Formats: sequence, C-alpha cells, structure tokens
Amino acid sequence: MAEGPNILVVGSINMDLVVRADRMPSPGQTVLGKDFTTSPGGKGANQAVAAARLGGSSRMIGRIGDDTFGTRLLENLKSEGVDCTGVMPTPTSSGVAIIIVDSLGENSIVVASGANYRLCPDDIYAREELFADADVVVVQLELPLPTVRTAMNLAHRYKCRVILDPAPVPRQMPDELFNVDIISPNVVEAQALTGKKCIEERVDKSVALDLIARGAKAVAIKLGPRGSMVVISDGHFYRIPPYKVRVIDTTAAGDAFTAAIAVATASGEKLHQAAKFANAAGALACTKIGAQSAMPTAAEVKILMEDQPI
Repeated sequence: MAEGPNILVVGSINMDLVVRADRMPSPGQTVLGKDFTTSPGGKGANQAVAAARLGGSSRMIGRIGDDTFGTRLLENLKSEGVDCTGVMPTPTSSGVAIIIVDSLGENSIVVASGANYRLCPDDIYAREELFADADVVVVQLELPLPTVRTAMNLAHRYKCRVILDPAPVPRQMPDELFNVDIISPNVVEAQALTGKKCIEERVDKSVALDLIARGAKAVAIKLGPRGSMVVISDGHFYRIPPYKVRVIDTTAAGDAFTAAIAVATASGEKLHQAAKFANAAGALACTKIGAQSAMPTAAEVKILMEDQPI
C-alpha cells in the first residue's frame, strides 16, 4: 500500500454489468448492444482504488454480499492496495450497477444496492479507529443517509477533511449533509441540488455559491468537457480548463476526479491546484473502458499535465 496521505472512503462496492450500444434506448424501446462485460465498481470502491493508484494510503469501509461477486470485489480491492479491514461480508447479494455506454462514451446507470444498504451507523462506530488517523474522509450517497451522516460526524470529531460526492442526489437532501469541507457534484447533480443548470460561467458560480450558502466550505463542480470550477467560501473562484483526450467511456471520470481531489488536498495542495490534478485524472479515466480498471496512476496523470500545461 502507498505511503501517501491516509484516505478513508466510506461507500458502495458494486459489480458493474456494462453493455455498450450505439445509443441509449428511449422508454419502451429495445436497442441491440455490441458487447457485455462485468467489472468491479461502485462509487466508493472506485474512489478507493483511484486514491491508491494516485498515491494515497487508501482504506475502505463498506459491505459486500456472500456471493461470487462479493468474493471477486474483495479480491480486486486488495489487489489494488486498498486496506479492506473495514469491508464486511453480508448474507445477501452484492450491489450491482447496470450500465449502458453509448458510442460517444456517455453512460446511463441503474444501481441495485444489495449489501451496500446493509451498512448501518453501528458498522461505522465499530470501525471508529479508521477515522483516528485519516487525513481525508470521502463519502457518497449510494449508502443509507444515516450511515453517511454518521461517517461525516466521526470525521468531524477526528478533525478529518470531509469530501462529499453527492451521487445519487436524494429527493430531499438533508441540510446537515452540506456541512463538508468540499462538495463535488457534476452538472446533473448540481442542478438537482440547486435547481440551476450549469451552462456557462456565471451560472456555474451561482450554483457553487448556493451550495456554499447551504454549508459547504468549498465547491468543486465537475463540468465534463468544460473542465471544472472551484469556488471557496471566502469568495475566490477558479475556472480550470479541461485536458484533451480521446473519450471512450465516461463511467469512472467523476470518481477519479473526487479521489484526486482527496489525495492532492491531503498532500497539501490548494484546492484550485488540486483541481488541475483532478481534471487530468478524470480525463484519463475516460480513455479506458470500465470503472476501477480505468483509474489512472499518479505517473500517468503527471505525464498528461506535463504534455498539456494549463
């Protein structure tokens, strides 16, 4: 395992069932796919693997099922150097995500949570020692919200930086979940949280300021092909341009971005500098098929940043 900053991810662990097709089906329509693959995924596990590849000392808290998917998911996390002492087997099915990827690399995802929704607040308290030496705690919303809230509370207790990747956005986002050091939505999630659509810089900034008004200390919005925007509660904002790559599959881009923000800020980078590193990591994740298998290494990110200085 890497000797970098301690990144604790509390999140989902899924098996991704991926179908590639020329286009997304409309409601009631059947579309023929080109190929089918299974690969380890889940936003939490993706971010834990990405953090390890990007130079962090990565640990994870989550649940897997007692099925063949669970066995494979656990073996893969361990093989990537993720500390899995907080990953618990559960007498149920593992989480799965059904993913459709179109010819442009865009994706549509449906998740069946399985064991992920058995992760409860008591599980978090039982692994409190993992928070004691964490530099950053990363959470998402593919777990029960009381469990996410408990993880955030423990992180605050141990003075860890908290990063929230607010996906999927719940119908009603509890106010206390905005109380984080960094919230990092993509454009769809930002619109769901604020009712404002990220389409140009003025609106992007307004969206970020709305999230700060709700409690976040800083916002890093993932703008896809437009790069990202960072806004800090002191009023500073930064537009970070994108890196140019050949896009094959965007499935893991957001998770690579979030993990890179965690590693870079835990290593002492200012958030707007960390976002450059994160843009590069997210871009590279788009150049390969899959989720965890697409996560770049720190060396690959460095090469891209040197080739395309921004």
